[in-house]
Amino acid sequence: MSIFAVGINHKTAPVSVREKVAFTPDNLTHALQQMIDDLGCKEAAILSTCNRTELYFVQDKPLNDVQLAITHWLENFHKVSASMISPTLYWHHDQQAVNHMMRVACGLDSLILGEPQILGQMKQAYSQAKASGSMHLVMERLFQRTFGAAKQVRTDTDIGSSAVSVAFAAVNLAKHIFADLSKSKVLLIGAGETVELVAKHLYDNKVQQITVANRTVARAEELAKAVGADVITLAQIPEHIGDADIVISSTASTLPIIGKGMVETALQQRRHRPIFMVDIAVPRDIEEQVGDLEDVYLYTVDDLQGIVAQNMENRRKAAQEAESIVGSQTKDFMAWLRGLNTQDAVISYRNQCMEKRDELLLKAKQQLANNKDAEAVLAELATKLTNNLMHAPTRALQSAAQGGELDKIIYLHDVFDLDKKSPKSK
Repeated sequence: MSIFAVGINHKTAPVSVREKVAFTPDNLTHALQQMIDDLGCKEAAILSTCNRTELYFVQDKPLNDVQLAITHWLENFHKVSASMISPTLYWHHDQQAVNHMMRVACGLDSLILGEPQILGQMKQAYSQAKASGSMHLVMERLFQRTFGAAKQVRTDTDIGSSAVSVAFAAVNLAKHIFADLSKSKVLLIGAGETVELVAKHLYDNKVQQITVANRTVARAEELAKAVGADVITLAQIPEHIGDADIVISSTASTLPIIGKGMVETALQQRRHRPIFMVDIAVPRDIEEQVGDLEDVYLYTVDDLQGIVAQNMENRRKAAQEAESIVGSQTKDFMAWLRGLNTQDAVISYRNQCMEKRDELLLKAKQQLANNKDAEAVLAELATKLTNNLMHAPTRALQSAAQGGELDKIIYLHDVFDLDKKSPKSK
């Protein structure tokens, strides 16, 4: 029995290939059932995100057979050529597979080091597999151990504490200036991807009053709907900027949208209550001279990128601690798995011996019932039982000796305690 992790991610393939092998909520259950029924997997789970698709499963077959079967299955299931996906797939089994799963859940294999979203996606993969009936003893234990590793990494290291995106850094800075961000009034200028991320971070921080200003009102309304914001046009900014405690701007304008005079007027309206301003645009949306005004905290994209670079370095240091935690958790799981395999082997061996004992004992009782000499019956029982128990070890020793396998001979000596002197040899 081996554990496998097979996948494709942002490191091995472009999005044009990744999207062809992604699983959807509609076909995921069917895929899991096929892995169990058609591929003979004992247990299975599928993680499918925009950056990766990974199959986790338990299988008895050799690695080469598994690789052929899985590649052929992916080819048929997604209607893509093997030549397209084969070069992009990575394969891990047993300890490497366990270690890989834990690294993924901890954000150590993510596009953004330490990002937390992947853990939620991993938990969703677990829930879907459980609901599909493809999750049993080994995978259940593995996922629980994986979640435990991720929790320990988040608790014991700083891998998730530093902002590593410009949008997150902007909101993090605002949190340092305003004690309670939820009570702040925010003006977002632009409706592109960066502003959208800023809006999401603000929403996650429970900011209630957000206004989105954009050249195209329809696009602003689309963004505003997701975070419960109001919408204005760029021309309306002078009327509303005085109400804003936080202004974050990122447009494609070639000229500044906010000038020094506009901000001076806003400060007078605010009676010089401070304004926190972040200009993420290139070229700038906010005139450089605005930063000279008292009661204005102005940060540019260069300021934020410096913060992000330092935070990335902090995360890389924390990742070293996280790798150590993952390594320890991996060893613990593999020790449990070996114990499980050993237990199965012991039970199987004991059952085999007892079946033979019962078979020979029944025959001996029948012989005694037929008035056969009791001493002869006992001698035959002892001889046959001894021969049966000696057969497998003797064959293993002879095979090892003929093949010159010294390590195996030494191992068998140890297992059967052959170096211990018998009472007759004393």
